[in-house]
Amino acid sequence: MKALYWSAVINGVVAVPIMAAMMLLAGKPEVMGLLPVRRKTRTLGWASVVLMTAAVGMMLRDVFG
Repeated sequence: MKALYWSAVINGVVAVPIMAAMMLLAGKPEVMGLLPVRRKTRTLGWASVVLMTAAVGMMLRDVFG
């Protein structure tokens, strides 16, 4: 059970930079060709990155605070 808990914690922390990199790449026509993300999807994606960053920040505050 502890291993499942800690794997979920690590997954949440590692997901933030991966999501940010994906958002940076998804908006570039050079990378995506004819299918770059639209404004609404880009806004929701960055909002998700911000929300995940805040969640990781609060988790780290609780663990180390």
